[in-house]
Amino acid sequence: MTQLEIGRIAVIGAGKMGSTLIHSLLERTGLEPRQLIGTRKQLEPLSRLGESEGIQTTTDNVEAVKKADLVLLCVKPQVIIEVLDQIGPFLHSRQVVVSIAAGVTTRQIEERLGAGFPVIRAMPNTASLIGAGMTAICAGSSVSEDQIKTTQAIFAALGRTIVLDEKHFDAVTGLAASGPAFIYIIIEALAEGGVKVGLPRIVATELAAQACFGAAKMVLETGAHPALLKDDVTTPAGCTMDGILTLEEGGLRVTLIKAVVQATRRSGELGT
Repeated sequence: MTQLEIGRIAVIGAGKMGSTLIHSLLERTGLEPRQLIGTRKQLEPLSRLGESEGIQTTTDNVEAVKKADLVLLCVKPQVIIEVLDQIGPFLHSRQVVVSIAAGVTTRQIEERLGAGFPVIRAMPNTASLIGAGMTAICAGSSVSEDQIKTTQAIFAALGRTIVLDEKHFDAVTGLAASGPAFIYIIIEALAEGGVKVGLPRIVATELAAQACFGAAKMVLETGAHPALLKDDVTTPAGCTMDGILTLEEGGLRVTLIKAVVQATRRSGELGT
């Protein structure tokens, strides 16, 4: 368990990702429920969150941020400026503001809050739900090294973290944030192939999912290039080579590259 030394965290927009952050912080760090407060417009899911996690909840964003040391903005890109205008007058420069809104830059947030506010941008993905997420982090112009480390510790509760220059963040969104959806399609397609050759659907889905999980773990834990690991599976004149030839003929490689490029372009449009 990661020991997180921080006072109070306000999670603004405790929807799916915000609720995941709250649950993971309580489960995988030393934080206690009294250190967290979550906000959301909808009363019913907000009430359920408060009951399940034991944290304080409110529909009042301003009330939530007043006593917070760190403010996590988990709202959609389309409403983040509205939220910043709402809470900005009640923030002070000793607080850290962390945004997970895709396409919204640290500079845009700093312009709304004013000079001197520590602003950090983070981009987690949906695998954070099971502690297997990937979160990229970048710092605004007034952030200290300790504030970056604290933010890394927060998102380490969800999986892996990496600190990058902000110029890469649209690409991170296109690859790491959108990527799981691409992999789900691949798993689904592999499972369909298994059904086509006679496997029960539930068995085919488990085999396909575990194959993807194992392959990903091999890349991460061995540090070997995926091409080398692929070659280890591909024996001369074997069945894998026939399958790879079919993938190349179908344009899988090029299609996945284009998918990342298109998702990256769309990410760049969200904050404009």
